[in-house]
Amino acid sequence: MNELSLKAHGKINLGLDVLGRREDGYHLVRMIMQTVSVHDRVKLQKKDTNDITMSCDDAALPTGDDNLCIKAAKLLFDAYHLSGGLDISLEKRIPVAAGMAGGSTDAAAVLKGINTLYDLGLSVEQLQKHGLTLGADIPYCIMGGTALSEGIGEVLSPLSPMPQTPLLIAKPKIGVSTGAIYKALDSLESYEHPDIDGLIAAISAGDLELLCQKMGNVLAYVTEPMVPEIEKIRKIMMENGATGAMMTGSGPTVFGLFESETVMHACADVLSKTGLCETVIPGYTKETS
Repeated sequence: MNELSLKAHGKINLGLDVLGRREDGYHLVRMIMQTVSVHDRVKLQKKDTNDITMSCDDAALPTGDDNLCIKAAKLLFDAYHLSGGLDISLEKRIPVAAGMAGGSTDAAAVLKGINTLYDLGLSVEQLQKHGLTLGADIPYCIMGGTALSEGIGEVLSPLSPMPQTPLLIAKPKIGVSTGAIYKALDSLESYEHPDIDGLIAAISAGDLELLCQKMGNVLAYVTEPMVPEIEKIRKIMMENGATGAMMTGSGPTVFGLFESETVMHACADVLSKTGLCETVIPGYTKETS
């Protein structure tokens, strides 16, 4: 095998709570992560030359040594003394800087792909351990599905799979800095914590309406005032048939969950005409990556 193509699925947070901050600056979280059908495509091809190169169909995305895909490849090449080189080709469909772990899932795909392409025989746990050295979201992206994420994001517990549900992704035109969002949260004296345990119970029961009632994201307390479009998009989704809608990650992307695919597409048409969104993407929650 000399080449391999993989889907790199994005994620949403059905629940995101921040419990504190460690001395090293990392925040302690308790999150419900969910893989979605929206995905990038990562293609790997062996090379005879001893270098690792990367290209991307999005010219705005840097493809140098600082890219997580390059870092992931070099990590395994160095750790397992792999010969030759590798070319990474990325087709980008997950919005950049959207709170959907786009960079992390691409790196996770590179780790999984090299494991297969070079027959390394690494377990999921071994790949996750390598991934954690690059980013806290990568272990989850390697596993995928519906999961409780704790610690700094590396302590993962699989949950009952969420049923496949029509999903709408909408990213405002204004971006945010994850670091700035967490710093702003640290300055708040208090905030209401989401009911993560109640959310887990709703997922287990397969109750979409209760799940949407229990969804919550503490980072929205600071991101929404910075990006008013978030609340406007959320309201439009709710007014146009969403069972629930919420910001994912540190934002600014908003997702909506729908009982009907027809209603979801109708809402997408409405949002596309508002001028509020950089991207509007229909899809589904997806059980595994």
